[in-house]
Amino acid sequence: MKIVFTGPESSGKTSLSQAVANHFDAQWFPEHARAYLLQRDGKYGFDDIEQIGVEQDKLRISQEKRGIKIYDTEATVLYIWSMFKYQKCSPKLKSLMDSQRFTHYFLCSPEGVPWEEDPLRESPNEREELFDLYLEELQKRKVDFTILKGSFESRKKKAVEIIEEISLSQGGFCV
Repeated sequence: MKIVFTGPESSGKTSLSQAVANHFDAQWFPEHARAYLLQRDGKYGFDDIEQIGVEQDKLRISQEKRGIKIYDTEATVLYIWSMFKYQKCSPKLKSLMDSQRFTHYFLCSPEGVPWEEDPLRESPNEREELFDLYLEELQKRKVDFTILKGSFESRKKKAVEIIEEISLSQGGFCV
């Protein structure tokens, strides 16, 4: 079972994905963009976004184990980032996004989550606009997703409940 958390900057993806992974004692995959950008003092260009996607996909494939896997972001984040910042996306990144398969997406709303300053974050005033782009993209791709809003605890509770429901429908947590 592959579960991914997606959404705009500072919407709780990392905290939620870690908490849910801990709840299920699941394998957790951090956001690769953060490590990549830290190595470059936050400096990047259009081509770097594709490179982040390629490296993130390689790490995912090489490290996946049996059982529940929880991902803090995936190629949709990179696609929207590229389109929002550069108004274009590399064919390779688009292909990565189109080929990835996750059991369920959790779209994290920025509503109720205060902006946290971070030298790697860029769009404090565009979070709602970005959220709408995520929503539109997930709907267009017809993937299973749930919007998470409210307090951290209510978001976590909802995510846990949905993962448990999915697991039951698939015959248990050994997927």
